[in-house]
Amino acid sequence: MWWKFKKKFIGTKDFYGHVLYLAVPMIIQNAITSFVSFLDNIMVGQIGTEQMSGVAIVNQLLFVFNICIFGGVSGAGIFGTQFFGKGDYEGQKYAFRFKMYASLIISGIAMCLFLFCSTPLISLYLSDSGSVGDIELALQYGKEYMLIMTASLLPFGISQTYVNTIRETGQTFVPMLASVVAVVVNLILDYILIFGVGPVPELGVAGAAIATVIARFVECIIIIVWTHMHKENNRFICGAYRGLRIPKHICKDIFSKGTPLMLNEMCWAIGMAVISQCYAVRGLEIVAAQNISSTITNLFNIVYIQLGACIAIVVGQLLGAGKIEEAKDADNKMIFFSVACCAVVAFVMALVGRFFPAIYNTEESIKELATMFIFISALVMPLCAFSHCTYFTLRSGGKTVITFLFDSVYTWIVVIPIAYVLSNYSSLSIGVVFFLVQFTEIIKATLGFFMVKSGIWLQNIVEES
Repeated sequence: MWWKFKKKFIGTKDFYGHVLYLAVPMIIQNAITSFVSFLDNIMVGQIGTEQMSGVAIVNQLLFVFNICIFGGVSGAGIFGTQFFGKGDYEGQKYAFRFKMYASLIISGIAMCLFLFCSTPLISLYLSDSGSVGDIELALQYGKEYMLIMTASLLPFGISQTYVNTIRETGQTFVPMLASVVAVVVNLILDYILIFGVGPVPELGVAGAAIATVIARFVECIIIIVWTHMHKENNRFICGAYRGLRIPKHICKDIFSKGTPLMLNEMCWAIGMAVISQCYAVRGLEIVAAQNISSTITNLFNIVYIQLGACIAIVVGQLLGAGKIEEAKDADNKMIFFSVACCAVVAFVMALVGRFFPAIYNTEESIKELATMFIFISALVMPLCAFSHCTYFTLRSGGKTVITFLFDSVYTWIVVIPIAYVLSNYSSLSIGVVFFLVQFTEIIKATLGFFMVKSGIWLQNIVEES
């Protein structure tokens, strides 16, 4: 019994060495980014509840943009990974071009929305039903922050195009290094510009935004310069800008397989924003508490998020090379490894999570709510880890229509209606509402289990193309 279990779910030393070689730099990169975001959040939180809430709302909207960029590059990334596994660098170059077009278009649309629709977008999250904070002041700080942050959208989109393609080749160290430099710059400038040091005036919320914009440009420049200086490691970049053309058959395949994925990421991100807005109708204190809890939760969630991303790389390369059985075996072992790791991380988070809200300079009621949200998020983390792995498994085989149904459609027809009804029409406390909404993940994890077990995702899409 144990031997069968071990054979199916436990990998060799070399297998875990390869997984960790890919995952650790990505985890470190995101851990540093999340930790600096955490420190940045604390700094803004020291100024006041309204400032923290305004920034939190804009960051929720920026999250939607970030995920849309992720979806834009991931659609072509499925092909890029399998092209690399096949050794077709010309095909990977065309996938890179497609990503660049997608990033530029998404960034342009987002910049227009942020510049001309800031007031209605931020106002969606402001409600005077709570007992804490001034919503007009929160709106003012949010608009100030959003205006400056608009300048960071384009460099972020371009850098993600490069990073996504570099990772397809199994190189995760350089993106990590660029991110480390960027977050250090961000952190130093945050302290100087938010609070004012020496001749630099105290800029508050505007200072936090300026620091982030500069950091985004630094990261983008490092990634671009390194890629073009190391063409032997990044063969996709050779001739990438000598033309604008993408062969019709590749473009058609990316659109057919990638469009559902791009739509999925966009709809899922908007769905997450809608769920947050459902909670926000209970008052500004809920917005502030969510901001604190999500910042800390994101710090712990990076383990399963990046292990899931590794599935896309490892399994995608094996499928592209035509190694179907090896892909299936690697997937089983990586899913088990991810869930096991996250069970440990969730336990740690549940133990230490209550100490984080105490750092913030805000009302006690907000700290208590944030502590409760953190504990509930820890309980649901192993389920989220499993769902995340099943999502990337289906995606690696090009089953993008199924991932669209599994991820965003599920969010809109199950999670959002529950969150909306419970938040607006029930007398349940926000803690109970949050718990019930979070644990809808049980349904999603069950669906994911049966879809992965069926093996419908085991296909080589570049060979078919």
